[in-house]
Amino acid sequence: MSTDPLTPMPAPAQGSPIARALVLVYGTLTYLGFLATFLYLIGWTGNLIVPRSIDAEATSALGASIAVNVAILALFAVQHTVMARAAFKRWWTRFVPEPIERSTYVLFTVAILILLIVEWRSLPEVVWQIENGALKAAVWALFGVGWGVVLFSTFIIDHFDLFGLKQTIFYARGLPYPSAEFKEVALYRYVRHPLMLGFLVAFWSAPVMTQGHLLFSAVITAYVLIAIQIEERELISIHGEDYEQYRRRVPMLLPTLRRKT
Repeated sequence: MSTDPLTPMPAPAQGSPIARALVLVYGTLTYLGFLATFLYLIGWTGNLIVPRSIDAEATSALGASIAVNVAILALFAVQHTVMARAAFKRWWTRFVPEPIERSTYVLFTVAILILLIVEWRSLPEVVWQIENGALKAAVWALFGVGWGVVLFSTFIIDHFDLFGLKQTIFYARGLPYPSAEFKEVALYRYVRHPLMLGFLVAFWSAPVMTQGHLLFSAVITAYVLIAIQIEERELISIHGEDYEQYRRRVPMLLPTLRRKT
């Protein structure tokens, strides 16, 4: 999911009461679909509760499994990178109404995550396994902290805006949508991309690291490092020197308690 907390959103055009109600239903259902998929993803990556996880029994040969897995992760990366860009949004909203643009982006993300969960080819061969009880508990704690940072970061940004629900609510109420402002708050005072950091911590915190989980974590890490560069170039084009100064003061992914002036 795009993590940009700074890009302003356009005010939606007004429509009929029926159109506004349909937009709200669309946004609500899309948000609920995201929420269910997000919760399943936590269980999927942690081998917790869900019926089929990242380390389910292998069903394909090694080479075929790697090819399928990388292809799905690449699809996710391309969708996230392309659909989050301002140039794509300007073209996309010629066909998709602005009030549901973000919800539609979320819908595509959910669809690809479901494809990932359903079609993932497990590689259950163990790369490393932590046996020490205290260390294992610490790794599980990091897993929980990572997901907690992800969720907390979405609320710092504006959770319901990030996942498209807020836009549809404003449209349904006939209200213009306010533009976002450049702000440094909470975790964003110490690291520029806490949401991405949370994902990386969660994905790498595995007491039992299998080949499949390692592949997943490595590809996602590579994507995050590339996506951040693309996103920050766009943020600089929007916010100019304000964001340049922010980049100089605040580290990208490794937080520090000492802020540069």
